[in-house]
Amino acid sequence: AGAWCSITVRDLLEASRWQLAPQDGYKCVACCRIFPTLCSLKTHLRHGVREGFSCKVYYRRLKALWEREREAREASAAAA
Repeated sequence: AGAWCSITVRDLLEASRWQLAPQDGYKCVACCRIFPTLCSLKTHLRHGVREGFSCKVYYRRLKALWEREREAREASAAAA
């Protein structure tokens, strides 16, 4: 359970891979707001709930889903 508690920069970049984003900034895939730096996006995730955003919950759920998919792929590969 602890593996998905920490949202990393890699997680943010992976999540935004499918999103069209401007060249000067990073888009939060949960609320679609644009942030000038990865640091400002991570700050938004940590403190967005104060502004009424639950983006951190979205990223945590997304990371948990990725972990389950990775574990299923590994189990499938081990069984083959």
